[in-house]
Amino acid sequence: MISKKVADRINLQIEREMESAFLYLAMASRMTDEGYEGLAAWLTIQYHEEMFHAMKFARYLQDRDASFEVPGIPKQELKESSVKAVFERVLAHEQKVTASINELYELALAEKDYPTQVLCQWYINEQVEEEKNAEEILRNLALLGDSKQGTFMLNIELGKRKPSIPLDFTEIGEND
Repeated sequence: MISKKVADRINLQIEREMESAFLYLAMASRMTDEGYEGLAAWLTIQYHEEMFHAMKFARYLQDRDASFEVPGIPKQELKESSVKAVFERVLAHEQKVTASINELYELALAEKDYPTQVLCQWYINEQVEEEKNAEEILRNLALLGDSKQGTFMLNIELGKRKPSIPLDFTEIGEND
């Protein structure tokens, strides 16, 4: 059985993952409104990944005989006015999520909760990839400068992204 302290902290992480999902969905909507369908598609895949992360945590709690709470997610506000600003926020947000996962891992260490430590390791590895992807996009945007044609080409390139996670949440825990 998982401790209440760890279960509560995982429930907080579920909330943070769902907030991330809704942030990416809001960003995707903004990019669609601005005509960047490829960027919107990339951000929509991010939305699905964050929901997958939340559901993976939820399934883990259930597997450990604990329940998860469905959080109330506030509306995600976007003040960013450029593609670059959106992806700067993506990176900053992923860094915040990384810090949150690290806090959960530290709690699992302190509680000597070995299964949660193993679960957190999966998320730690995932966050390395998430931050790398955001940094790469920002590097590309820096190379493009203010070129609308370059941003359009990046839009096309990012639109080719394929999901790397199952979009059917019933598969969570089988081979992920």
